Amino acid sequence: MSLELRNVVKRVGGETHIYDTSVSLHDQGFNVLLGTTLAGKTTLMQLMAGLEKPTSGEIWFNGQNVTGVSVQRRNVSVVHQQFINYPSLSVFENIASPLRVAGMKRVEIDNRVHRTAELLRLTPMLKRNPAELSGGQQQRTALARALVKDSDLILLDEPLANLDFKLREELRDELPRLFADRHCTVVYATSEPLEALLLGGHTAAMHEGRITQYGPTAAVYRHPIDETTARVFSDPPINIASLIKSGRQVKLSESVKWDVPAALNDLPDGLYQVGVRPHLITTKPNGRNTVPLTGTVQITELSGSESVIHFAHTDMKWVSQSQGIHALQVGATETFYVNIDGCLYFGADGRLIETPAADAVPQAATA
Repeated sequence: MSLELRNVVKRVGGETHIYDTSVSLHDQGFNVLLGTTLAGKTTLMQLMAGLEKPTSGEIWFNGQNVTGVSVQRRNVSVVHQQFINYPSLSVFENIASPLRVAGMKRVEIDNRVHRTAELLRLTPMLKRNPAELSGGQQQRTALARALVKDSDLILLDEPLANLDFKLREELRDELPRLFADRHCTVVYATSEPLEALLLGGHTAAMHEGRITQYGPTAAVYRHPIDETTARVFSDPPINIASLIKSGRQVKLSESVKWDVPAALNDLPDGLYQVGVRPHLITTKPNGRNTVPLTGTVQITELSGSESVIHFAHTDMKWVSQSQGIHALQVGATETFYVNIDGCLYFGADGRLIETPAADAVPQAATA
């Protein structure tokens, strides 16, 4: 099942919501649309589904041009972040509704609904109405309705956004398994980089109506094509700062310098940009090649497993992410440690120069 967008543009009035976009989505595993609010994820999904028609360009599915084909004539399922179920129907009837519309026989409907309900652990709830379910059970019902139809294209528009943390973790772990044996194209929109990493598959980084990069999720994370993609694929935000290359050293400030990385060896001296993800700046040395970075603590955010610390070094603001609880005092001067093996280097045009082999996926993403 292949989905391809060819020079697709979407304008509404005088505003462009999707700029010229060409991409061929992978037909196995998840295709993640990753971007902040207003990046264009939902609009792109509506175009893929046939809920909206592009201003220009074409959408091809399984070798056919479906640009002008209505959503009713496409075998597509959409799951939104809101729990969209029919309140007056039982869970069974909610799941069965697309099959009844398709005119399927009662025996086949019964078999499919029970098989899908078992998969999503909804069997004990089949006779209940949606109002009697928890938020997680309601979203499972919406997912079951998408799965039971055996759609060629399944679009999941931030389907876990309104669930509490525990339910999100539970369903996020289950989703890849639910779609593992299905011959369909799955597109999943999220604003959370960690969610993209956990789902794997392929990721399209989106920013202001454009896909900045598309490829295997881990590759896009480790090898962002430019600063914009690096920012999209980092939470907490990636640290971007100016760096001066002079001879055999690069200088972040008068007190912070290190040897020129291999990829910059043959480039002229001058101004470059360095990107450092927060998990590479820690309160204790982390890695074989670190440099100290002293700064004034501005904000400390503590959770059960990590500390996110905002601090200022000279006139630059930085974000550090360390495992464990580090209750640093606001206003205190502290020393942090930058793992320079994980730094990303960008040219004046914002394009990536160096992607380090040592820049691993954050520990939380591989748990």
